[in-house]
Amino acid sequence: MGDREQVKPLAPAAFQSRSDDEEALSKQFKLKNKKYVIQCCGCVAALVLILAVVILVLFFTVFRIHDPKIRFNSATILQPPAFFPNGSLRTDVNVTLFADVSVKNPNAASFKFNNSTTLIYYGGKVVGEGVHLQGKAEARRTLRRNVTVNIIPEKVLEVPNAVADFASGALNISGYSRISGRVKILNIIKKNVVVKFNCSMTYRILTQDFVGEKCRPELEM
Repeated sequence: MGDREQVKPLAPAAFQSRSDDEEALSKQFKLKNKKYVIQCCGCVAALVLILAVVILVLFFTVFRIHDPKIRFNSATILQPPAFFPNGSLRTDVNVTLFADVSVKNPNAASFKFNNSTTLIYYGGKVVGEGVHLQGKAEARRTLRRNVTVNIIPEKVLEVPNAVADFASGALNISGYSRISGRVKILNIIKKNVVVKFNCSMTYRILTQDFVGEKCRPELEM
């Protein structure tokens, strides 16, 4: 009986030891899990921050919509004005002007534009009109367009200084174009753009060419 009484207290001590070990392991496991959660949250936060920075950089560089530009390359009279022997302009023969223009698109997406009109002014009056057909300037490309403008002699003769200009052999004319379109990037960023273009030049009757071209593009967004 005495021996059994000495053995009995050992069981609770062994159980207490195992309980302490399990508790220690549990705390260690929870601590490791907490560290893993913190590390995972840190990685996710870092990825989100990197993604936000990349999006901002793309938005202000690649995805930023720049101004399309129109450039006047040259103008040619395909059908020159006809004159009577006394030097007056014939009204039964139309004058045809051929303009070579370029549409430069610096954006990362195409620039689609609608039909537009080019007007020719002489003496403050509209004396001719031409049509730009709708088109598309691809991303970071330049599209060249040819515009044919028919100038009406009757309207030219309505200008008070027409006779004097014919006698001097030089006519100061100007052209105005307005092209409207849209730049769309990934179906997310969309912006309507209207480009206006003014040019002034002098037409020399004797040599049938244009000199002194001065152009000023304008942008409306």
